[in-house]
Amino acid sequence: MRSLLFVPGDSERKLDKGLNSGADALILDLEDSVSAANKPAARELSRDFVANRRPTGPLLVVRVNDLTTGLTDDDLAAVMAARPDAIMLPKCSGYADLEHLSVKLRVHEADHGIEDGATRIIPIITETGASVLAGSTYRAHARLGALTWGAEDLSADIGASATRDETGVYTEIFKLARAVTLLAASAAQAAAIDTVFPNFRDKDAFRKDCVAGIRDGFTGRMAIHPAQVPIINEVFTPSADAVAHAHAVIDAFAAAGNPGVVGIDGAMYDRPHLRRAERLIARAQAAGTA
Repeated sequence: MRSLLFVPGDSERKLDKGLNSGADALILDLEDSVSAANKPAARELSRDFVANRRPTGPLLVVRVNDLTTGLTDDDLAAVMAARPDAIMLPKCSGYADLEHLSVKLRVHEADHGIEDGATRIIPIITETGASVLAGSTYRAHARLGALTWGAEDLSADIGASATRDETGVYTEIFKLARAVTLLAASAAQAAAIDTVFPNFRDKDAFRKDCVAGIRDGFTGRMAIHPAQVPIINEVFTPSADAVAHAHAVIDAFAAAGNPGVVGIDGAMYDRPHLRRAERLIARAQAAGTA
């Protein structure tokens, strides 16, 4: 997944608009963008939207309310019968929360005749100070679709007045949360999805932020507005030149019998370069460009 577009679960108009955004996945939000009074209606609307999905449409992910709210079970009871592709778990405080949700999903899958383990989980792992410190607890899990992070909720939890400095660069605590997400995703053998960029009107700054994200190891990004989706898809889709170079690296290793090091056009490439090339080709294949 390159682009994941947030859509309020209580807005039929925005849900329909999201279908035509070009996003790889829609995140049907039952949490922050939905008021307490509207949550029952949002559950019903989201359930019906998932149940009536287009065969060739985007993946459908439901962001439930976090496990401390007492609302998670009601969210799952409403939407699981419709068979969403994944559940996004906000304020995930560590691997134990991932396991906790997995057990709940297994029960719902059994109740609705869904294949055991079919529903993926995408946890948001940095929305509290404790969650950031628990980043080292993540490891491979059969349901883990990706890991992502959040800056805004973390700022509220720790009392920060801003997430970025006057030049637009994350302050140190948010750089740490971002880095923890990348490292946790690597440890868990999962995709790392970058967080939202709230100022959707500043497309130039957003593009630069996306370029920095893919440079550092993120493979996709969440969007809060359809206008951000084309930028994400462009930046996170490997270019033709990058794909050609990756194929050249892979072919050179194969032709040489997969040694530790090969030479290509006067430059030396070792096994980490091969791994990076393989990962890039996997991303290009997922995007349909390889």
